[in-house]
Amino acid sequence: MSFRPFIAVASASALLFATCPGAFAQSGSLTLTRAVQRAVNNNPRLTSAERDIGIAAGRRQQAGAIPNPDVSFDLDNAIGSGDYRGTRSAETTLQLSQLIELGGKREARIAVGNAELDVARWQRAAVRLEIISDTAVAFYSVLAAQRRIAIYDTQIAALQRVSPLLQRRVEAGASSPAETARAQIAIDLLRADRERARTTLATARLELATLMGGNAPDYSQVSGNLGGTGRPVSFQAIRGALDANPQLARFSALRVQADAELLSARLKPVPDLRAGVAWRHFRETNDNAARVSVSAVVPLWDQNLGNIAAAREQRLKVESDRSAARSTLLLTLGRAYETLSGAEREIEILRSSALPNARRAVDALESGYGQGRFTLLELLDAQRSMVEASLRELEALLSFHTSLATIEGLIGAPLRLTRGQAR
Repeated sequence: MSFRPFIAVASASALLFATCPGAFAQSGSLTLTRAVQRAVNNNPRLTSAERDIGIAAGRRQQAGAIPNPDVSFDLDNAIGSGDYRGTRSAETTLQLSQLIELGGKREARIAVGNAELDVARWQRAAVRLEIISDTAVAFYSVLAAQRRIAIYDTQIAALQRVSPLLQRRVEAGASSPAETARAQIAIDLLRADRERARTTLATARLELATLMGGNAPDYSQVSGNLGGTGRPVSFQAIRGALDANPQLARFSALRVQADAELLSARLKPVPDLRAGVAWRHFRETNDNAARVSVSAVVPLWDQNLGNIAAAREQRLKVESDRSAARSTLLLTLGRAYETLSGAEREIEILRSSALPNARRAVDALESGYGQGRFTLLELLDAQRSMVEASLRELEALLSFHTSLATIEGLIGAPLRLTRGQAR
């Protein structure tokens, strides 16, 4: 079958819905494309990530700010005794001073701010991929739950079709009255399983609605193709794509940020200059004079060695964190790949042998039962095998599609699949 991977769909969703009304299924039905678009637009996790970008942008702006100048007013030789009584001998000074940062401290702060902003943007990209992947998994869970109920409905209807024939056989003495109770037990067990499936569906619908930013499902059903499969490329072919995952790519920005913070820590002991110019008035002689001052901190006791050591360790920690994160993602990718491959092989076995044989057996036994050639027990056993095979196929399909969504969420790109079977 031809796949339209959910990541690619999400990237083009706005254009798609603006130009193609057919992207929506029938009224009240939710498609995967629409579910992903709603999740990307409304999920609060993505909104929170956007706020983090805004916070980082504000810090970047503040990092480039130049220190404000200081203004001061001094009154000397006033309000004393003798010649200094009152203000007749007062000296007044109005001074304007400015801190001049040396050593590139401002540039280092700006570099830290830029890197922090890049980290926030990568984090938003990672959250977006996670939301898309989680939404696809939840969507397929709802789709599978709907199909599970349909399987039970089909089998219940099949048993109910046999009931009138069974009743006639009992009345004719060809079957024991106990077989009527046995058939009813089989129907009731299927109904109980169907109720459990309905509970699973309700839970899956609520999870999907929550991912789309809602509090309750506002759709009647989901529509999509759960039956398509395909064989993935080799694990080595997709392993290299893992480095493009935003969760790993953000470590490049974290490395730059750590380097900038280390540089900033090393520059902090570099003395800054405070230059000032003042105007002084001597009231006793009514003379004026200018005053120029320059001062600097002598880094004698505090050379910021502790913060330098901490920044150096933080730089090394970034590398360790990246290695740990990559190992975790690689393990998740490997598990998803093996699950997908195993599910594809399981589906192939079920479709090539188990399901066709189960259908043929049920058809033959239903026909033969009406002719009195088979017992009810044989018919019930064949239908139970049919239900089990159908549910096994459904679980394998769900594993296949959820694993596919997980892999595409990890590599950040569509996974190429060879043509597979579709039902």
